[in-house]
Amino acid sequence: MTAHLLKLENRAVLRLHGNDIRDFLQGLVTNDVAEVAPGKAVYAAMLTPQGKFLYDMIIVAEGNDLLLDVEAERSTALMQRLTMYKMRADVTITVEGSCVWALWGGDTETGTCYADPRHKALELRVISNSPPVSNTKTLDQSTYDKRRIRHGVPDGSLDIMTEKYFWLETNAEKLNGVSFTKGCYVGQELTARMKHRGTLKKSLTPIELSGPASMGDKIMTTEGKAAGDVRTVSGGLALAYFRLEYSDAGIVVNDKPASLKLTSE
Repeated sequence: MTAHLLKLENRAVLRLHGNDIRDFLQGLVTNDVAEVAPGKAVYAAMLTPQGKFLYDMIIVAEGNDLLLDVEAERSTALMQRLTMYKMRADVTITVEGSCVWALWGGDTETGTCYADPRHKALELRVISNSPPVSNTKTLDQSTYDKRRIRHGVPDGSLDIMTEKYFWLETNAEKLNGVSFTKGCYVGQELTARMKHRGTLKKSLTPIELSGPASMGDKIMTTEGKAAGDVRTVSGGLALAYFRLEYSDAGIVVNDKPASLKLTSE
């Protein structure tokens, strides 16, 4: 099988080094840092005290260090926020020069490789200074986006409005992005309450389009009620921030019919 490789230009890598890195991060993110091991990455987020999204990341083990696969445009702000919490902990945070790659249908020859923890359909990711596999075909960005949208996987703040969306509204539970047993972290109380009370009213949901759409376009029911907003669009698919009460209703985007796209496991 020929491998397909995509350099994820919108990703960057932070390195955490020191004796306290796991305890430090454990009190800040939504998932269990103790689960991170060589070859096993963990998807997590930092939240506001109200349980709303600030930053998401994929946490990767490399030797005794932890690497954070994060949004490139927001990596400096994330580094500053982490530093604010560091205080006297034995933690050093630096920017790595490495790139993040998506690898489908092959095995890496170099770099730090890990299965994408959000969904098995996204296969492998690799942190490496150079292409981690030789003799590959290029994985097209639109092909990558269509697959992640089909499975309800957001692309950081491109799809998740910062300090607006609750973490559980982003498919975090389905995408292995939250632990309900790990203990306290910033935003934990409201996240747990939303889970146990079943109060989720909106969610990022794949939809199928029959006409053109752009990020921010409104989704309406056929009866004229506001049902949500379009986020990432790729081809005839989009990720939508959707009101779950309208899951069985007819919906339109820009007066063209649309439909919820059921994700496959």
